[in-house]
Amino acid sequence: MRARAAVAALSLLAACAHGRSPGAAAEEPQVGIASFYGRELEGRPTASGARYDGRAMTCAHRSFPFGALLEVTDLETGRTVRVTVNDRGPFAEGRIVDLSREAARRLGILERGLARVRVERIR
Repeated sequence: MRARAAVAALSLLAACAHGRSPGAAAEEPQVGIASFYGRELEGRPTASGARYDGRAMTCAHRSFPFGALLEVTDLETGRTVRVTVNDRGPFAEGRIVDLSREAARRLGILERGLARVRVERIR
């Protein structure tokens, strides 16, 4: 019994030393399909209340909080963009992020329409 208590205490200390609570996992990068907003959504309100601006570096994500900065990397080309979450979605199966038109342009996926990407939270 004492051995279990000692192991639990050491685990708790190790977690505190790393700035995480016991059992808290670091956010893992997500891999899936990125798409982008259509022009018809320009100016419409997003879930955060901001109006969609296709020229901004923004995105929709199902779970990251509004204001989170994400790095999106095209796994085919290695190109990377940083975007701020201001909307919820995408809701199509297999898709993990909807990019603004400008973010999609910089990532190089406007022509392809979709891309396999890795999404990581920066802050």
